[in-house]
Amino acid sequence: MHRNALRRLLHARRLSVVTLAASALLATGGVALAQTAPAGTAAGGKVKVGFMLPYTGTYAALGTAIENGFRMYVQQQGGKLGGRDVEYFKVDDESDPAKAPENATKLIRRDQVDVVVGTVHSGVQMGIVKVAKENNTLLIIPNAGVDEATGPLCGPNIFRSSFSNWQPGYAMGHVLADRGMKKVVTLTWKYAAGEQSVKGFKEAFEAKGGKVVKELSLPFPNVEFQALITEVASLKPDAVFVFFAGGGAVKFVKDWQAAGLKDKIPLYGSGFLTDGTLDAQGAAAQGLETTLHYADGLSNARDKAFRLDYAKTYKLQPDVYAVQGYDAAQLLAAGANAVKGDMTRKPDIIKAMEAAKVDSPRGAFTLSKAHNPVQDFYLRKVDGRENKVSTVAVKALADPARGCRL
Repeated sequence: MHRNALRRLLHARRLSVVTLAASALLATGGVALAQTAPAGTAAGGKVKVGFMLPYTGTYAALGTAIENGFRMYVQQQGGKLGGRDVEYFKVDDESDPAKAPENATKLIRRDQVDVVVGTVHSGVQMGIVKVAKENNTLLIIPNAGVDEATGPLCGPNIFRSSFSNWQPGYAMGHVLADRGMKKVVTLTWKYAAGEQSVKGFKEAFEAKGGKVVKELSLPFPNVEFQALITEVASLKPDAVFVFFAGGGAVKFVKDWQAAGLKDKIPLYGSGFLTDGTLDAQGAAAQGLETTLHYADGLSNARDKAFRLDYAKTYKLQPDVYAVQGYDAAQLLAAGANAVKGDMTRKPDIIKAMEAAKVDSPRGAFTLSKAHNPVQDFYLRKVDGRENKVSTVAVKALADPARGCRL
């Protein structure tokens, strides 16, 4: 065959192979491209942080506080993590579990974030965890305490900077049992956060001889409490333990006082009952006692500096949600610093985060094997506009992480 003719034939064959490959790529929706595309921020790029938080509805203020705390820590590091600039992406999760998979997928596939930071609502969190596990995307949970996230659904890429739902309830169960209370009624929204908080409370309280005589609940985010408050009054318990947060917590505390029970039946709760809600609750909240991993009046230097910086930056006093956002950034920084911002080095990032000792405003904490904080829980009492620390209810409380196979 003539040399030029042979060249033309070989060229035609190469074109044919390229055309077939391109056709296959289009037919599969770009799978081949997705498989070869780099995952994460390589050296020189920005660290991409995706916030999936509630920016509207009952938990809107909580989402904003988390983001504020996270951004403030990054700003304290000169706007960088691991020496790289940080780029933020935001999705309003609307506290709607049904929208969670789609919203998490937007951040991971569309925006190609290196880490998802979210969320508040435990039901929404379950959807985020599922998508993060499927895509092997780093996830830091800055609030939602759903036990499964660091229990049966735990994973190497799943971390929490907050608490498990079991922890604050368990701490209060110890407190009431130690005070000699024998008969308690519980009341919560019927969803994961409330039910798991009650479970923790009941485990500690009944282990020390107490008895939960009735478990009452209503659908989230229903705030028509009157019928249940009337039922509680008829049962005449030694005390009531509740789990409510945000706008629902405000209404419950006011309704409790309006029903004339504030001075008749002692009311206790997980700390979210009065955290971030005191201004709206006013006089109705005075004297209430709760358990949480943060409190006003802590004596550590880290907290004093944090509170001063937060007040200057946002013209607001910080709450537990701001602390959890701040510590989510600290936890991410431990990983990013270890790899000098090369977020493609996921195993090294995870290893550094697992070993981190976070110098938190709440007090320093480490992570359990399941990646949940091992931390002190404080007994707090409302005094004016503060949840003032009374004592440490339980020191270095670790979630049992039942079902975790890490």
